[in-house]
Amino acid sequence: MRPVELDIPAVLLGGIGRTDGGSAWIDRLPELVERAMVRWGLELGEPFRTGYASWCAPTTTLGSQDAVLKIVFPHDEARHEAVALRAWDGRGAARLLDDAPEDWALLLEHVRPGTPMTEWDAPAEERLAAGADVHRDLCSTPAGPDLAAIDLQAALPSVLEVCRGWSDLLADRASRAAVEGDLDLDPGLLGLAITSLRDLPASADRDVVLHGDLNPGNLLRATDGRWVVIDPKPTHGDPAYDLWPLLSQVADPFRQARPADVLRPRLALVADRAGLDAQRIAAWSVARACEQALWTWSELGDLALADRQLQRAAVWASLVG
Repeated sequence: MRPVELDIPAVLLGGIGRTDGGSAWIDRLPELVERAMVRWGLELGEPFRTGYASWCAPTTTLGSQDAVLKIVFPHDEARHEAVALRAWDGRGAARLLDDAPEDWALLLEHVRPGTPMTEWDAPAEERLAAGADVHRDLCSTPAGPDLAAIDLQAALPSVLEVCRGWSDLLADRASRAAVEGDLDLDPGLLGLAITSLRDLPASADRDVVLHGDLNPGNLLRATDGRWVVIDPKPTHGDPAYDLWPLLSQVADPFRQARPADVLRPRLALVADRAGLDAQRIAAWSVARACEQALWTWSELGDLALADRQLQRAAVWASLVG
């Protein structure tokens, strides 16, 4: 089999392609794409120009069905994408048509026009309502054995286990940052974050399949007006865990003079549409914002960004209680 000549988008070369493992994977991409074309009888279009860790292109099958071919760089966060998409079966998510796990290849529904929420010129409240409705649909899938007898609790990472590790790591990083003295640390804020990471997962009243990265760039609009998610990094656990990226990134509230006053009604709106407790969403947002900030400090060494992220966590904390 002679590999196809492949167009590699610059964003992919500048993303995962800058790593040793990513560069080697990109060298294999023509072979992986050729295998997918033969496996599913595909005719490829030009690749999409987005995606730091996957190669995606529109395609047509032998049966003249529009689809998208996605070849993923192997990494843990994407390992369970097909499991979640199959469980959702088109409820709030792009439908999985087929997959080849050995090649990290997925054949997906082609969502047209596929306009991301980041490009939708609508009031923030309308965008948040649409995102919350999708989240509600996704969370209608419980994390127990589904109709195909897949035990999703066994197949997907648990928020409980993930956050147990995060809480220990956050406590360790906060201790080191306090010693180094280069971050403006609020012990009360970090204490709330650590406690939330430890307590919230165990106190959830539902265990559902979660997207894991519900930001507006991962929400696409179809011609019939419905919104669907793509690119899940799935876990299972508390539904309130997943809404922090949506609330933080839609019409960025932190660019406003009084972000808490902007976030408060938005939080109430999203909680109501998703059928969740606003206080749990806010507490999860504190926890995840602090975890992000201390990761930025530890792994990137970007003190200014870490300080801004802690300031955002403090805004979220003002909405708890």
